[in-house]
Amino acid sequence: MDSFAVLAEPTRRRILDELRHAESNVGDLVETLAISQPTVSKHLKVLREAGFVSVRIAAQQRMYHIELEPLAQVDEWLAPYRRMWTKHLDALERHLDTLE
Repeated sequence: MDSFAVLAEPTRRRILDELRHAESNVGDLVETLAISQPTVSKHLKVLREAGFVSVRIAAQQRMYHIELEPLAQVDEWLAPYRRMWTKHLDALERHLDTLE
């Protein structure tokens, strides 16, 4: 699945936001996000298949943690747009400086 299609879903973004702080199991995510266990599991499966999260077994729990590579690819795709905005904002700043 395309990275942007994965990230388009708000619940998946919320899960990634939580995993950004620390790895979690499904139960912790259910409690933190206040959504059902089947919903969390469904979205974790999509995130795992797309490479955004990975899982490790710890005793009888599956601990999910974020993987940075897919996010780095998204960041790389966004870089030219970030440069474009920086260029336009710099031009705006120069224009406003001339008005003073």
